Amino acid sequence: MRALYVTHPQVEIDANVPLPLWGLNAEGTRRAQAFAGRGVVPAGSMIFSSRETKAMQLADILAEAAGSLVLSDHLMGENDRSATGFLPPNLFEAMADRFFAKPLVSTDGWERAIDAQSRIVQTVRTAMASVPAGTPAIFCGHGAVGTLLKCHVAGRAISRSEDQSRHANRGGGNCFTFDLEDMKLGCEWTAMEDFAPGWFG
Repeated sequence: MRALYVTHPQVEIDANVPLPLWGLNAEGTRRAQAFAGRGVVPAGSMIFSSRETKAMQLADILAEAAGSLVLSDHLMGENDRSATGFLPPNLFEAMADRFFAKPLVSTDGWERAIDAQSRIVQTVRTAMASVPAGTPAIFCGHGAVGTLLKCHVAGRAISRSEDQSRHANRGGGNCFTFDLEDMKLGCEWTAMEDFAPGWFG
């Protein structure tokens, strides 16, 4: 069954607020609302989300447009980076490079990429088992675990080259379609603005 994975767009960065509690900023909210308004999410879709604030805000916007409810699961959350907390952009990018380059190793206490991949794949598989045949499934989440899911479905090695920042909008708000049962990737990361309605038909 084909599904859609969508990452949250731009967030309000605040070093004094725990990362999971960051919300969408004005630009991120605008992009999410525009995406929902284009009819990309079919009416009646099942919408799943990470419990992090930014992902839930995206999911709520899509659910309102589709007349759906949101099912949230903390296991859909981003890779655990609590060991280091907030990092300035240059340090974060260096850490992210290491995270993807050595998936079997914990980067300064970060969740290992191989573990985050196993978690997101299993959680998405469990969620998909609850989706009735013919019902669109939407997953609202994050760039790193989304990339790990994409690598698994496509049968590719974990690599930063697969990250959304290398293919679409660097600020997030990107998506791809996939079929976990058939292990088929429908498209590479695509910015919200460039993703066409009708993907589920």
